[in-house]
Amino acid sequence: MSVSRILPNIATSDMERARAFYGDLLGMTVGMDHGWIITFVGSGHTAPQISFASEGGSDTPVPDLSIEVDDLERVHARLVAAGHDIAYGPAHEPWGVHRLFVRDPFGRLLNIMSHEKALRAAAT
Repeated sequence: MSVSRILPNIATSDMERARAFYGDLLGMTVGMDHGWIITFVGSGHTAPQISFASEGGSDTPVPDLSIEVDDLERVHARLVAAGHDIAYGPAHEPWGVHRLFVRDPFGRLLNIMSHEKALRAAAT
């Protein structure tokens, strides 16, 4: 037996707000849309992961979701331009990530991050 996917399900009746935030701002594509459920898909290929935490690091609360992106600065600019308040960061953390916290339209606290090592490799 193996786990092939883990994904959160966020209850809402406002699918357009989900589409605007996760699709338009974060650039995720729609993998499935049945009207009553929309699944957004990123472009990366990783094994399923789930984390458990007692705190969010750097004296922050535990975020509801962590989303890895390839261009944190671009996502940050898009979030600010769309009027979203950044709850934390952007910050370069001692464990090697560059991240920010923002609340999605449904009140979920998101940890949007990039790995520093990947950023340095892309710059060379």
